Amino acid sequence: MNTAAALKTAEAKPLQFPIPANVYAETVVSVKHYTDRLFSFRITRPQSLRFRSGEFVMIGLPNAEKPVYRAYSVASPSWDDEVEFFSIKVPDGPLTSELQKIVPGDTVLMRQKSTGTLVLDALTPGKRLFMISTGTGIAPFASLLRDPDTYERYEHVVLTHTCRDVAELTYGQELVANLESDPLIGELTHGRVTLYNSTTREESERMGRITALISSGKFFSDLGIDKFDPESDRIMICGSMHMLKDVKELAESLGFVEGSLHVPGTFVVERAFVG
Repeated sequence: MNTAAALKTAEAKPLQFPIPANVYAETVVSVKHYTDRLFSFRITRPQSLRFRSGEFVMIGLPNAEKPVYRAYSVASPSWDDEVEFFSIKVPDGPLTSELQKIVPGDTVLMRQKSTGTLVLDALTPGKRLFMISTGTGIAPFASLLRDPDTYERYEHVVLTHTCRDVAELTYGQELVANLESDPLIGELTHGRVTLYNSTTREESERMGRITALISSGKFFSDLGIDKFDPESDRIMICGSMHMLKDVKELAESLGFVEGSLHVPGTFVVERAFVG
């Protein structure tokens, strides 16, 4: 793991191509590489940007006359002064092949509209909130876990994060470890957040896909908690397409109903991207 030094000046580097109309052009503040597949970065926040924790935006790079944009969940909470993202590295990806090379001082483009289904308002009231994620699908939950509103609505939050290798779990582990020392929400999170990790390739303390761990009952026995109950539990799902499909089917088989901003329900899925 290595971290690029934080930006010490507000000046961005000269651009080769002009900034398109109606997009934000923001400066990279810091970059942190976790593995050869995963990295996070923070950029300056436009003064006019408004978003709900859990939403995503479209980001790109000013490296062409017509930049390529991809959907990225905002990993920072809505109150943060900067905007954080957690990204996978794809060697031949139209955006990530270049995005993974950014350093402090570079410019990242961001479209002005935020959207997404992984927001608290898309769920009906409940007591326990389960955030099911794989890979970079943890990003919207990083936002929600640092939002005071989450703890006003739910008594307990369980975050699951499944990756292929142990090192890929670091982002989520650091996220949860730092919650209680957060000056804004630390007191709210004390004893109310549980992290449940598993790996699917590298040997670790807990192996297996989250769907298998839930279906077998091991997930609940490991944590010493009751099984899913649509009366009091709410579920958010983000990650690989395979996991989304399996957890969605599992939730529906137990009586959970998919929600949206227009008609809130007992579980929600983010389908804008996979990670």
